[in-house]
Amino acid sequence: MSAFFKTKSPQRVLSLWTMALLLFVQMSTVFAQSKAISKAAQRYEIEAKRMGVDAASNDALPRSREFLRIDSSYYVGWFFEGIYKLNHAADYLGFKNAIAPLERALFLLERDYPKELRTHSKDVQQYFPVYSFQVDYSRIGAALRECYANTEQPEKVISLMRRSIRWQFQREYYMDAYNYLAWTTHRYRFKTSKQYSFLKNSIDENEQLAMRYLDTALSNIQRNKKYNEGLFQPGYERADQLGVYHYKCILYSYAFTIDSAEKYYGIMRNNNALPHNNYANFKAVCGHFREAEKEYQIASGQESGDKRLQEWAYFSSIIHIGKGQAKQGADLSENMIKGFGSSPGFGWYHIALSRALTYDGQVTAAQKAVEKAANFKEVHIGTTLGQSHYDFSVQLLQLIQKEQQIAMQKFEHKDWWYSPKQLGIIAQSTAERLMQQYLIINQFAQNPERDRVVYTLFSTESTVSWDEIWYLIKDFSSAFFVKRFEKELKENKRKPINKYFKLFIARLKIKQGKFNEARALLNDIIQDPTIDSEYEKLFMARCFQAFAECALGEKDMNSAQKWTYQLLKTYPQLIPFSQLKAPIQLSIKGSDPAVIKALKKCNFDFDNTNTKADAARAQINFLKKGDKQTIQYCLLDSKGKIIVPEQSFTYKIAEKAGIELAYRICGIGGKMGTK
Repeated sequence: MSAFFKTKSPQRVLSLWTMALLLFVQMSTVFAQSKAISKAAQRYEIEAKRMGVDAASNDALPRSREFLRIDSSYYVGWFFEGIYKLNHAADYLGFKNAIAPLERALFLLERDYPKELRTHSKDVQQYFPVYSFQVDYSRIGAALRECYANTEQPEKVISLMRRSIRWQFQREYYMDAYNYLAWTTHRYRFKTSKQYSFLKNSIDENEQLAMRYLDTALSNIQRNKKYNEGLFQPGYERADQLGVYHYKCILYSYAFTIDSAEKYYGIMRNNNALPHNNYANFKAVCGHFREAEKEYQIASGQESGDKRLQEWAYFSSIIHIGKGQAKQGADLSENMIKGFGSSPGFGWYHIALSRALTYDGQVTAAQKAVEKAANFKEVHIGTTLGQSHYDFSVQLLQLIQKEQQIAMQKFEHKDWWYSPKQLGIIAQSTAERLMQQYLIINQFAQNPERDRVVYTLFSTESTVSWDEIWYLIKDFSSAFFVKRFEKELKENKRKPINKYFKLFIARLKIKQGKFNEARALLNDIIQDPTIDSEYEKLFMARCFQAFAECALGEKDMNSAQKWTYQLLKTYPQLIPFSQLKAPIQLSIKGSDPAVIKALKKCNFDFDNTNTKADAARAQINFLKKGDKQTIQYCLLDSKGKIIVPEQSFTYKIAEKAGIELAYRICGIGGKMGTK
């Protein structure tokens, strides 16, 4: 070869190189054109086969594999695979697996069709060819956003929303970028820029930022009308605006801006777009529990059945507890657990179950339920309720249950202070309670939302009931919390909630020994016209308990017995944990002295014949069929009205049966539940 070049002139060599280069370019062009034609044909084939097959269908996965075999550089195959994996995800790993194909689909769509994505036009002939690309982008982006959110990657959510905004779509379809900037900011409102770069440095600043995002979303809808009003049906923008109003309702409800929240909920109701679950939360926060329950019932019929926490069920169980229907609350939670299995929400339903069992006095079962919640890795999907809310709810229930364990020892052995065994058990339980109290108060002290969510007693972002909060604060500075709740009472704009602040202040004053002040507040409370006697039984019961504790403090035994009787009538399951002696008369048929002996060791006032106060009557009937020994029982008030309906249980060991009977006649266990 070297000899050949030596015998040729430079011009001849250059000519040969030029010819070779031209030939290469020509062949490359032909190849590229051929490849482009082939690629276009492949993509045309994919689009033809895609017609009639929804990416959300069960047929999406085999279709995605077929599309990727035809052309793996086209976004559609990755799009179908990602949507299929998202729709079948039920845990962290499932959502994480959906991310890769969705990211690939979005990258390929942006790489191959930037002109189509940037196109704005009010001319249908210009917009129609790019319409499908923009809709697909919004759908892929929305799916990817959901995956990021459900795997706790808020920085990626924000980055994705800003990436979408840069295209300046004339309509967002599924994406709603500014709405989700607002929602994500609100969800992490109690964090700061130190944790996440997209946040400000206080809750107030983050909430203001979220509201600005929503205002920008409304401005964009208005600005894009010049493009869209000729392409879509008249009034199309109303649906987009309602999407923004949905999030404005959330922000206004959280801020207790009652009038503004009602305004936007009203707009949504008038447009048949009312989010019934959110509205129910809002009504509950305002103290309108009857309306809240109705809205939760509507929400239960509207849920899509996807794998996420059904908030209506979780919060409905709290309504049941307030109505004195803890067993129904437990029943609802058990049905949700059976129906949804270990999908997202499993842990929340166990928290709800534990709470309902706690207020029904079924302490052992309640402890097992909350332990399952504590050991479950919950995925918080489509909700602003996060892991910190979850952990707080679990720990507070565990604290209450430790309190109940101590109270049970005192209830089952009314002379417990004379028993070394019981004193030892109580001492150990007290140490465990103090440790739990220490753990939860440390978490509480570091919670920047305590002013907005805990001290307000009711909040859209609270996952515990007002009554549970009492267990959190009752053993700490009464003077501090009196001032705190007096401040809340003064600033509160929700009239039906005022009585709850007053009750807390009254109970704190009892702890301070200020019985006259406490009684004056309690007298004012029970005359409050906003009390709904059906939906606020727990509230009324706590008032009666406070009256009784106040009377005991003043050594007025007749008044103490009178108010304890009212507590027993209203919410009998609270009696064993109140350390109050409920006045009960026994009416016994048949005989088992050992059972009755064990029953009479429990903390009831059976010797009440000489007092003027009313007493309940426990009707007990001992039956025996073969080897089975059965106790039939019910509890009636002084006028013969049923407090605890007639039911029965079998037993073998008399002493245990006597203790169980003591709980049973207080309505604990039995129908719709077992102790």
